[in-house]
Amino acid sequence: MKPPAFQKAILNWFDQYGRKELPWQQNIDAYSVWVSEIMLQQTQVSTVIPYYLRFMDSFPTVQDLAAATTDDVLHHWTGLGYYARARNLHKTAQQVSNGLDGEFPSSVDALCELPGIGRSTAGAISAIVFKQQAPILDGNVKRVLARFCAIDGWPGTMDVVTKLWSVAETYTPKSRIADYTQAMMDLGATLCTRSSPDCPSCPISSQCIAYKNGNPQDYPGKKPKKVIPVRDTCFLMVTNQQGHWLLEQNPPVGLWGGLWVFPQCDSTEVIEDTLLRLGAKHQGCTILDRKRHTFSHFHLDYHAVHIILADDSHFENQVRESANQVWYNPQKPISLGLPAPIKALLDSVASK
Repeated sequence: MKPPAFQKAILNWFDQYGRKELPWQQNIDAYSVWVSEIMLQQTQVSTVIPYYLRFMDSFPTVQDLAAATTDDVLHHWTGLGYYARARNLHKTAQQVSNGLDGEFPSSVDALCELPGIGRSTAGAISAIVFKQQAPILDGNVKRVLARFCAIDGWPGTMDVVTKLWSVAETYTPKSRIADYTQAMMDLGATLCTRSSPDCPSCPISSQCIAYKNGNPQDYPGKKPKKVIPVRDTCFLMVTNQQGHWLLEQNPPVGLWGGLWVFPQCDSTEVIEDTLLRLGAKHQGCTILDRKRHTFSHFHLDYHAVHIILADDSHFENQVRESANQVWYNPQKPISLGLPAPIKALLDSVASK
């Protein structure tokens, strides 16, 4: 199928079936499209919508986001995962607000110089907002093009992704570029899905090689399997006499960078040593059942250990005066960035 016919089929389908009522499709500007594109990385639309609405309500402009604290930004991201996205979002907002007079650049190359913006995200912003001919290649578009052209191999390898970018560039039109960009993402999200593609409803299935061969499920190639390592930790849920919980802030880089967590130790055997390091005296502890939280590259198995702090005003004041420790009241929560397991544990004690 030649590019003009491909583009016409995609756009005709979009005119009839494409999504046009998503929150970030209303009153389009660079800021709203950028926020939505970052949130949508490795996250489904249905999950993103409530986060996006809350985020934009709290930070309606790039200047508002730039002026926010990191804690507040991470708090609004709690539960979305991949928290480096939020940290980079905050950094980019500050660069745009302070160094670019609040205006996003329009070219792909200039957008890629900002933290957290790669070629595909830059292409989406450039095409949707500035109407520039810029290809995109997010996960949905990779799947569509890999099946349409029967491109073998896992898109995580350089040779495969290079082929896909070449195809994306070939089929990207000059006109109606914003609609085409949204249409390609929609096609992958709604019809050309990973496990159950609706090929008979697809506007380009008549020319799709994978469909003709009867094996669309074989594209794109899957990531080579490897054994996912398991790490163990204990979360020490230290509570004072008022029912407030001790949280510590992680360093700004690394796992859960900048987020607030319970103090941790490697195993239940070193709980006492960890409490001694903290300077905390307790009057009893309860070890809860083991749970698992899965990251993209490892499993985290953890025990939550409920520790009741002895009445110790010196230690409590020490925490209050600390820059990276806080007493957290789940009945009157403050805005902190919390990893999903920590939020779940705090929610469980708040409901009791």
